[in-house]
Amino acid sequence: MSEVEAPKKSLVARLEEEGDVAADYLEALLDIADLDGDIDIDVENDRAALAIAGGKLGHLVGERGEVLDALQELTRLAVQTSLGERSRLMLDIDNFRGDKKSELAKLAHEVADEVKASGVNVKLRPMNAFERKVIHDTIQEIGLTSESEGEDPNRCVVVLAQ
Repeated sequence: MSEVEAPKKSLVARLEEEGDVAADYLEALLDIADLDGDIDIDVENDRAALAIAGGKLGHLVGERGEVLDALQELTRLAVQTSLGERSRLMLDIDNFRGDKKSELAKLAHEVADEVKASGVNVKLRPMNAFERKVIHDTIQEIGLTSESEGEDPNRCVVVLAQ
């Protein structure tokens, strides 16, 4: 095994361990709340990724994902307490984030077209960190540049004209 493969393998093993700890925490939380849901653990983009599906879990997402964000933070804290290292895990419930990604990518394409046509910067509405990252990644794939400005909770993405 090369020197490059060894650290990668240990990263994947560490992320899988994060996922297991997070799944145990979430399973206990679901049991306490007497809720049903299947937990799927994966590793995506050098992060542990957990998804809960099934049951009636919409109230664990919230109107705009605020409850989901809070649960994700609590789960990250549980992992950090257990493993002693900061976690960047992502949590999704009933594919809320997956659907949101698609919606945001569509928005990014529309804004990119507008910026290309007008040659004028476009400032988007305030977004959370997850939403901003999706926009930035999509804009970069399109070949344009974007930046974040402002302070949370009013931080937003500006798509720059070239």
